[in-house]
Amino acid sequence: MIWLIPLAILIFFELAADIFAKEWSLNSRFYLLAVVALIFYLLANTSWLFALKNGSGLARGAAVFSVTSAILAAMVGFFIYHESLERVQVIGIVIGLTSLFFIFWPEF
Repeated sequence: MIWLIPLAILIFFELAADIFAKEWSLNSRFYLLAVVALIFYLLANTSWLFALKNGSGLARGAAVFSVTSAILAAMVGFFIYHESLERVQVIGIVIGLTSLFFIFWPEF
């Protein structure tokens, strides 16, 4: 499960890039935010290569990344940017967490 380390780094950089991209969308005159977002996206995808190389598998790694980054992005949107979460989105988060349980169940 060494692949979880580069996957966690991927998720961190992706979330940071999303925050910089959101900030740029709110203040589009400050292009440095967009450049920093692009750099973080590049670092995130570089980490993805290492996750794949260390055994994440394309299906499992992509599923874990997608669910985790979506949940974290929703939390950042809700708590920092005061975006609303509709009931169906909350249900999606619960289903995503359930999917992570099933993805990792054979490992434990």
